[in-house]
Amino acid sequence: MIKIVPYRKGYGVVVSEVYHLAVHAIDEAHYSGAQKRAWSRAPRSGYHWHKRLTRSQAWLAVDTARLVGEQPCCVGFINVETHYASRGYIDSLYVHPDYQGQGIARQLLQQLASWAVSQGMLELSVDASSLSRPLFMAEGFRPRHKRYQEKAGQIFMAYYLVKPLI
Repeated sequence: MIKIVPYRKGYGVVVSEVYHLAVHAIDEAHYSGAQKRAWSRAPRSGYHWHKRLTRSQAWLAVDTARLVGEQPCCVGFINVETHYASRGYIDSLYVHPDYQGQGIARQLLQQLASWAVSQGMLELSVDASSLSRPLFMAEGFRPRHKRYQEKAGQIFMAYYLVKPLI
């Protein structure tokens, strides 16, 4: 059973693995091998992800039927910036390849949006990949413009999308 819970200490390493595996599972019709390696050469440290997720508001999708030690297995995550200048910007949304296509990304996004409304946020924004764009559009996000980003010499096109919350 999948449950959405707030991010908690001890999941940094697993989040890093989910991110890396999700990136490298993307079909090469969307992103080339070189682009995927530029996006994530190897899992980053648990410390990196712990710091990144505790500086924002984050949630995990955990499979309560699978335990890793004594903790439910993390199968996805999402986070949103809470600082004034980037308040409401969705920084990350990734789901483990074995759990994709089950509506987990949508559950995470809906949890985030519900929380954002309760916090009085006026809108959410995201730089969506070509792969995640349809999900965000189905959840009420609308395009503002395209953006190009460079990572390790590879160019990525993203879609800057915005969803009003009021």
